[in-house]
Amino acid sequence: MTSRRNFVKTGLVAGLSATLLPAVSNAESTAFVRKKKWKHWVWTNPDLKDTDQQLAERYQKYYEAGIRGIFFESDSERHFRAAKTHKIEAHRWIWTMNRGEKSLLDAHPDWYAVNRKGESCAHYPPYVNYYRWLCPCREEVKKYLENDYANALKKDYIDGIHLDYVRFCDVILPVNLWDKYTIVQTSELPEYDYCYCTVCKEAYKAEFGTDIDTVQYPEASPSWRLFRYQRVNQVVERLTKVAKAYNKPITAAVFPTPDIAHRNVKQDWVNWDVSGVCPMIYHGFYKENVAWIGCAVAEGVKALNGKFPLYAGLYLPDFASDQEVQQGIENALNNGAAGVSLFGQVTDTHLAALKNASTKIPR
Repeated sequence: MTSRRNFVKTGLVAGLSATLLPAVSNAESTAFVRKKKWKHWVWTNPDLKDTDQQLAERYQKYYEAGIRGIFFESDSERHFRAAKTHKIEAHRWIWTMNRGEKSLLDAHPDWYAVNRKGESCAHYPPYVNYYRWLCPCREEVKKYLENDYANALKKDYIDGIHLDYVRFCDVILPVNLWDKYTIVQTSELPEYDYCYCTVCKEAYKAEFGTDIDTVQYPEASPSWRLFRYQRVNQVVERLTKVAKAYNKPITAAVFPTPDIAHRNVKQDWVNWDVSGVCPMIYHGFYKENVAWIGCAVAEGVKALNGKFPLYAGLYLPDFASDQEVQQGIENALNNGAAGVSLFGQVTDTHLAALKNASTKIPR
């Protein structure tokens, strides 16, 4: 399975029961997909050891369950084409601002974000070693990302692009991780508050007429907060233009609600111009129950007001049973999600839950 967010996954303890849900026939599955047009997704990392037969069987099951798109974390033409053969869109999922590849770190350490203590995450990564955040204010960074995404988009077997880590570093972690890192984040601590590099500070001063170093409590400054929202928005705007140049959709994995996105990671996804978002409504991370999934979806849908579709991201290990998985999907669909995106080891019982929920909820 994918290595995505290992540091948060290891902080959770959850188990999936082996309880089976009632099966839905292929004919019924095809009927509800055609009629209701839910669009479901899966986040995954292609396993190069998969055989062609395994891929054919897996993607056929996905399609029958209503899955219409896969976000692949790495590039495997064989996996992409196998998915497309089964009428499933194959999108390339790429990390955006969190980029710790050694070649980039060695060549351009100055491109990396600096915290309020003056420490660059090129040399002092917060939380975990792979947390190496680029500064969104730098033109060189934007051009680098444009080229990187263009190299993926130009491939004919890639149907679209999916942004991840398109934000600042978590200034506040989900509460379920505080014990893991022996940290209490009831306020914005300076070692996790980014970016205070010279480029950001000079750009902010030029726009707002204030030297942020003279502000007693910069973390409480509305204009400084807005400035950083806008810098990430500008990165997304540039990457959206790249996707449009290739006539391909661009989606993003984002934080679960507009409020949490603003507060925890300075992410302003409601104001993007993308093809869709997958808020990571990982209820266990926030010590919430399954009912909260519906609340989070409702908040995001209301804020978007039809601007683009929202697909609720669900973290399968957060669910105590397959019945809970179905309940979580129903909560998402009942509150305006255009579908769900599943992260974790997708089993046949999860697919059954997806079929049942999608059949049960009218659209």
